[in-house]
Amino acid sequence: MAENLAVALVHHPVYNKHHQVVTTAVTNLDIHDIARTARTYNLRRYFLVTPSPEQQSMIGRITSHWDKGWGADYNPDRREALSLVTVTATLEDAVADFQRQFTRQLLVIATGARPRPNAISFHELRQKLAIPDQPCLLVLGTGWGLADELFEKTDANLEPICGAGDYNHLPVRSALAIMLDRLLGTRETIPT
Repeated sequence: MAENLAVALVHHPVYNKHHQVVTTAVTNLDIHDIARTARTYNLRRYFLVTPSPEQQSMIGRITSHWDKGWGADYNPDRREALSLVTVTATLEDAVADFQRQFTRQLLVIATGARPRPNAISFHELRQKLAIPDQPCLLVLGTGWGLADELFEKTDANLEPICGAGDYNHLPVRSALAIMLDRLLGTRETIPT
């Protein structure tokens, strides 16, 4: 298991398309798909960050259905993936929760679609993750991305994923899957 890596999906503070700070809605797909991706890459935790009590309650109902309800027997694989989900009201709460499991200082790594100064490469972060006792929290935003104030509170920014053209608006679920594969996926050499 990637005992030293967790992911946080932040729903506040994030931007809308008008560059206003908002709270976005949690989607059922983000709960399920990111939990399944996190489990596939053996992450330790998946934090869903929302200050909304209604959204927190909804997440609890969904995960409970798959953990204790009819869904637990119907799909044990889903239950296993959703067991990684932890709901927090703020990113600071997620950081404190994950940090409690380690003695070494947690590295909080922000992500986004836009290039930022002094971003670290996937290769650099992969090297940090190879240190077993170095915990890292990979932070992704919903909506139109993390508010600048969150980037200012993190230890580093990860370079963005660049596609083949000018269009750059990946769904957060797809972006995370690409990131985790670059950071934790097996690297096979193709025979020549």
